[in-house]
Amino acid sequence: MADIGVFQPLFPEERVLGPLLEQAAELASHCHRLSAYAGQPLALALAPRLRAMNSYYTNKIEGQHTRPADIERALANQYDADAKQARKQRLAVAHMDAEAELEARVAGLSRQTLYDPAFIGDIHAALYCRLPEADRVTDEGDEIIVPGAWRTRQVAAGRHVAPPAEEVEGLLAAWSARYRLLPGLEQAVVGVACAHHRLLWIHPFRDGNGRAARLHSHLVFYNLGLTQGLWSPMRGLARRQEDYYAHLNNADFARRHDYDGRGPLSQEDLVAFASFFLETCLDQAQFMAGKLDLGSLRDRIADLLTWLGAHPWQMGSEKSVVKADALEAVHYVAMAGPVERARFMAMTGLPDRTARRVLASLLDWGLLTSPSTRAPVSFAVPLASLRFLFPRLWPEAEADTG
Repeated sequence: MADIGVFQPLFPEERVLGPLLEQAAELASHCHRLSAYAGQPLALALAPRLRAMNSYYTNKIEGQHTRPADIERALANQYDADAKQARKQRLAVAHMDAEAELEARVAGLSRQTLYDPAFIGDIHAALYCRLPEADRVTDEGDEIIVPGAWRTRQVAAGRHVAPPAEEVEGLLAAWSARYRLLPGLEQAVVGVACAHHRLLWIHPFRDGNGRAARLHSHLVFYNLGLTQGLWSPMRGLARRQEDYYAHLNNADFARRHDYDGRGPLSQEDLVAFASFFLETCLDQAQFMAGKLDLGSLRDRIADLLTWLGAHPWQMGSEKSVVKADALEAVHYVAMAGPVERARFMAMTGLPDRTARRVLASLLDWGLLTSPSTRAPVSFAVPLASLRFLFPRLWPEAEADTG
């Protein structure tokens, strides 16, 4: 039977909890403001890029990322001839699909279910079941990764020697019991941070623990109504990867003195990790609020249209045509949603033939999208548009398409 005291404390004592609750309240406040953008056409158009970005960054933390442009190609079923690169592409797409599936699933789940050990297994399975068996191997190549299965052998992660495999289920049950019933939003938010470290401390899977833990944090925040699909801890943790690893490692340390909590692990370092985690999340929520500033969107679209007009590309036997006159129409679609093609062309004020070519060009480049040749057009955010529409959101993608 597992000794569930070995990874205490799972949550900070009341006397040290105050600053974390203040951070959690500030994060919730900023997320509430960000929720005004949820479900808007611009947010819906950006969602596929954000999902690709999350995949890129969580895999980058593991050293298994591929270039943003390679992810785009994989989404079009174009895989690299190099087997290692193709494996990374498949992993990226698998993470995107798993994230989408799990977000839809957790929307109506109780918090108790989110911390059920079975759900942690489901997260891991949702990712790895999408990979062919040849891709489901450890980095050492010595073992097949079974989707959703607890590990059956002793492992180490950095300096941390994980608990024996036979104790995993008991420790997960204790982990679940501590976090599933935390009262109030602020304590629940602090719980996400603490649970993230303690889940990694248990290290329940042979491989994929980091990805599963980050997806779990992402999904709990989503369930709490804090992300609206507009931000994720993954980007922030990847951009502060050294600090992330340092705080994770420090939270493994043993209790130092009489004021360092009551369990065998350091409460001070758990608090430091949770504070870092919440600070990183707040930074991401604030960053995305700035990126979604609708007041400057029109100018950003204008800059993009000017650039497209100055850099025509080949479309069959003709060159593309993009004119600044299309600004009002494109801006309207971005703000209001799908528009009939005839109405879009009329909004440009251009002669019919020119308006038709502009529309065809914007569809070809990907700034507009449509399910068929006659269906209404919607706003889209192709990878190459990020440096104009959402600068510095995904710098690696800007470098890929610059």
